[in-house]
Amino acid sequence: MSPQPVQTSPAPRLVVTLCTYNERENISKLVPAVLQVLPFAEVLVVDDSSPDGTADVVRQLGATDPRVKLLLRTSKEGLGAATLAGFQWAIDHNYDFVLNMDADFSHPPRYLPALWACMDFADVAIGSRYVPGGSISGWSVVRHFMSQGINWYSHVLLGAKARDCSGAFRCYRVSKIRELDFRKIRSRGYAFQEEFIYRCSRIGCRIVETPIVFEDRIVGQSKINVPEIIRSLRDLFLLGLDGIRDTPVTRDAPSVTTAH
Repeated sequence: MSPQPVQTSPAPRLVVTLCTYNERENISKLVPAVLQVLPFAEVLVVDDSSPDGTADVVRQLGATDPRVKLLLRTSKEGLGAATLAGFQWAIDHNYDFVLNMDADFSHPPRYLPALWACMDFADVAIGSRYVPGGSISGWSVVRHFMSQGINWYSHVLLGAKARDCSGAFRCYRVSKIRELDFRKIRSRGYAFQEEFIYRCSRIGCRIVETPIVFEDRIVGQSKINVPEIIRSLRDLFLLGLDGIRDTPVTRDAPSVTTAH
């Protein structure tokens, strides 16, 4: 009797999402850098109709590399809204994991393999500035104060367990974020990161943090401004005030661990 062929599981599908607005110069270098360290992944650029032609650069990259995708949005609704659009695209296209990162090189691609390795035992992996081994390079004292303050605010109002609640460098197991009702997510701006990790913890996600060195952007300008900070504080306050009012799934509270 001839031997039976060995059954192998298909390789997990990973898409890296990059939300952009006027990131033409960065995106032309970042997409190839991401694919160099994660050659099995695909990259989805979620562009809010950047007037600088970011989408044209992505189309040019995609013309020669089918791993590069473009989701072009017709209006600029905030970072949270763009991130959710990328997550929904990953769900609709049946990816197993979605990894989100900033499009300005503040999340260095060299940390992608470590973040991806965490998904062997996590539902959410955070590239963290605030665990041992993590740090921030190039920020002013004011930026440090604002970041630490918003994380403290999240811990107090939301009971967040992760040390870095505001960072966007994260990988998610798509089967878990399918459980979330995106229509109930309040934040569309920078408070989205804190709200989303809170909602993930509410459905029992296993959350892991791995250290990174966050590097301030060199090209372009930060989109953070005072009105956006005020909106973020308001959104987090209202989120903590109403307790989301959803009936939580009855599960043990997930632990947050640090991976090295």
